[in-house]
Amino acid sequence: MTSAPDLRAYLRTLDAETLAELLLEQADRDPRLRHELELRAVAHGTVGPVLDTLQRLLDAGTQADLTPLARRMADTEATGAELRRAIGLYARACAVHPPDPRELADWILETQLDRPGWPEINLADFAAALGDEGLAHLKAALGEAPENAATRRLTEQLAEVTGDVDTLLAILSAQPPTPATTLRIVRLLRSVGRHGEAIAHAARTVVHPREGVLALRRAEFRRHPSPDTYRALRAAAEELGRWPEEREQALARLAEHDPAQAIPVYRLHVDELIQLKDPGGYREAAQRLRELRALHKRADRVPEFGEYLAGLVETHKRKTRLLVEVRNARIALPRVVPGRGAATMGA
Repeated sequence: MTSAPDLRAYLRTLDAETLAELLLEQADRDPRLRHELELRAVAHGTVGPVLDTLQRLLDAGTQADLTPLARRMADTEATGAELRRAIGLYARACAVHPPDPRELADWILETQLDRPGWPEINLADFAAALGDEGLAHLKAALGEAPENAATRRLTEQLAEVTGDVDTLLAILSAQPPTPATTLRIVRLLRSVGRHGEAIAHAARTVVHPREGVLALRRAEFRRHPSPDTYRALRAAAEELGRWPEEREQALARLAEHDPAQAIPVYRLHVDELIQLKDPGGYREAAQRLRELRALHKRADRVPEFGEYLAGLVETHKRKTRLLVEVRNARIALPRVVPGRGAATMGA
């Protein structure tokens, strides 16, 4: 009689992602197991590793239903970048396995209206999962909610998502005539073939030339993020004394939505900070390197970060204060062997 296979030994030969797939497939059939796994994930202490696993599975095109787990991650006590990342992964999971559209609409309303300090949700990310039913439910609920900044923002996004041009024009026209608002109105009118109205609106709206240039550079960077569009945005923002604010918004948005495209832009920013040649610049450069390391991990390009860091250390090996700040940021520096480049990673 053939002995039973050593299941424990076999499972130990599997990689973490394969094990996760097997568990999730079983959890789809066993609600009690799913609930237990979700509780363990929440109790794990930090959501970062769970988010990493969720992202890898979604990137791999898993057919397992990750929506409940992603929702729990979005509802944890995470803050800042981790919370924004959790929301983005929840939106991706919803697109693959849509939850009840009305419940999803109610969750969006709750987070945006009843949770102070919560990140702003981009309704377009959830539009497919909401569908006509969820969007209609959201519209009805917004019509009954007290008017405030959050309801106005959601109503504006809803008009964009549903293609309600007249409502969107009314909302934008009621806003202060900033360059960004003016450009949006003109582009919206042109997109639906109302070119005469677009020209008339542009003609009667006084836009400071430099404000208009900044709005244009901002839009270009968001459409095609790259070192070149980043430099153009920086030049326009510096003319108006707005570069620090614009830089933080641009980097945060890019890192959240596209880590691969964010990498060359973050590298350029690190170079800018190092060129300041002062302790504050070195300290901030080290913090940006931590963010760069995380971006490489999210983009599944971890070895590339080691190569980049080795080149950076070789180039700036005489800047001892910079190297101290990098170590203080808990980044392992490569050991550089003279004449041979980076050999191994040091402490």
